[in-house]
Amino acid sequence: MCFTAPFDPNSYANAHQIAITDVHLSLEVDFFNNILIGSVTHKCTVVEDSVKEVVLDTKNLHIEGTHVDNSPVEYSLGTTDACYGTALRVPLKDGLKKGDVVEVKVLYRTSKDGCLAAQWLEPSQTVGKKHPYMFTQCQPIYARTLAPIQDSPYVKLKYTAEIRVPSHLRALMSAVPVSETVSGNIKTCTFTQQISIPSYLIALAVGNIEGRRVGPRSTVWAEPEVVESAAWEFADTEVFIKTGEDILTPYVWGVYDVLCLPASFPYGGMENPCLTFVTPSLLAGDRSLVDVIAHEIAHSWMGNLVTSASWEHFWLNEGFTMFIERRIVSRLHGEAERHFSALLGVKALQESVDHYNEIGTPQYTRLVQDLKGSDPDDAFSSVPYEKGFHLLFYLESILGGEKIFDGFLKNHVETFSHKSITSFQFKDNLYAYFEKTHGQEKVDILNTVDWDTWFFKEGMPPVKNEFDQTLAQECNTLATRWTQFANAPVGANHSFDAQDIAKFSTNQTVVFLETLLTESSSTKFSVAVLDTMDSVYKLTQVRNCEIRCRWQELCLASGREAIFPEVVEFVTTMGRMKYVRTLYRALRKCSAAGEQLAKATFVKHKAFYHPICAQMVERDLA
Repeated sequence: MCFTAPFDPNSYANAHQIAITDVHLSLEVDFFNNILIGSVTHKCTVVEDSVKEVVLDTKNLHIEGTHVDNSPVEYSLGTTDACYGTALRVPLKDGLKKGDVVEVKVLYRTSKDGCLAAQWLEPSQTVGKKHPYMFTQCQPIYARTLAPIQDSPYVKLKYTAEIRVPSHLRALMSAVPVSETVSGNIKTCTFTQQISIPSYLIALAVGNIEGRRVGPRSTVWAEPEVVESAAWEFADTEVFIKTGEDILTPYVWGVYDVLCLPASFPYGGMENPCLTFVTPSLLAGDRSLVDVIAHEIAHSWMGNLVTSASWEHFWLNEGFTMFIERRIVSRLHGEAERHFSALLGVKALQESVDHYNEIGTPQYTRLVQDLKGSDPDDAFSSVPYEKGFHLLFYLESILGGEKIFDGFLKNHVETFSHKSITSFQFKDNLYAYFEKTHGQEKVDILNTVDWDTWFFKEGMPPVKNEFDQTLAQECNTLATRWTQFANAPVGANHSFDAQDIAKFSTNQTVVFLETLLTESSSTKFSVAVLDTMDSVYKLTQVRNCEIRCRWQELCLASGREAIFPEVVEFVTTMGRMKYVRTLYRALRKCSAAGEQLAKATFVKHKAFYHPICAQMVERDLA
């Protein structure tokens, strides 16, 4: 396949010749047909003399006309690729020079089933059961199903929008609201995002949504039925923002709002600027899962300001963000919590490496990917998050610790804000910073790093970082007791008690269960043993999604088919891929009955899932 984008193998865009700088969206949200109708207008700056056309990414869009500088022009469409879509080519006048500005307008509508960025919910799929709801998820390459655009993180653009919705609903975007006007049964909402962002951060949500102010920069939004509990859960948002500012640089986005979406949202959170999207699975009732907010706030610098130039360098977004999230956690809860979180990450990373090896795609365990001809979603896993974190933690440790490394983190943001970069630019700046601030001694240390292995070798990191085990010791001790009980003669007495885990944090309970899950590959936990564990700790009754998922996964790994109804109830009411994909895979592996149930459940409930989630589960079960 031939791509016009030498900077990004997953885009047709010719941004190296002419680049979008400003976008205006004018769209009607049609809940009757589940489509968006309207236009997008691009302000483009010529990068290369004599450029002949603008090439935009599209997928499953109905193009109804194109204009250049207010004059209609004939467009052409390229060959359609199942993953990347179709290149839209809009011809330009002759004689354009570098620095010239061209306005390109495209009239279009999305397709009902082909807009993978959008999920349209019937009233019955919402908490309130009265009004429809829609929301978008453009990462990684789904903005092209929402609008014709240069759909690559290499391109950063500002945008404004005029969104027309039913008058009884509210529209929110990854931008600052400007105005709302009502005419008849139509409400027109306008927005502006004046900081340049990549296309995958354009986001829209429309529904029966209310807000509660939780800080000087933050409002929490949700359906009326859950807005109070969401506002309580995320009340400490300002604390996270200030801590991020202390570690890095001032927060530049003005607003930091949080939208708690319906249960089908496929991720824990999405770092849309000014409006973080989060899953309702975080509403644990005890603020035990709000570290996701620390992660999404960290994206305000890492990913949103400093962006990976292509999905091949995605770790620059997520590895840095995971590193800053854990630094925020350390500032708020102590260094032991940072290390404990890192231990959890090691387990997640190992699971991803094992999974890719099992399905025959170990290349996706590299830090720097080769995604030519690949779907970036296939490479989405814990690898960029945790392997990237491990590299940065290793660098921090060999270069002199937090205080010295903090200077580099700030320099990284100051140097690359509003830009898209590669791993090699990161490395070059790392060397330049430490040579300038600390001299040859630090350069010599950096020269000991096996960069090729870190960047390009498959598998676990080449260096095993050491983490404080203090908070893990109790979990491991309890897991050892249960392993010994599992190996004891049938009917042996036990001394387990609910108090064993009463004072555990969520993460400690998760580590306890994950340790047992790891042990289950060599120690058979019988159904009787798990029945005993459940009678003591009441794990099946726990509603905390992190604990619930690990417990169900352990039961499935041990063949405890009595858990089947709870698994089905979980995966058909909570659409977060972290849980859904894990449990569908575990159900499929559990037994022949489990595999049959997994496939039948997915077919029956496929419409519940976001299109991205449905696509990935379908592959998992194939």
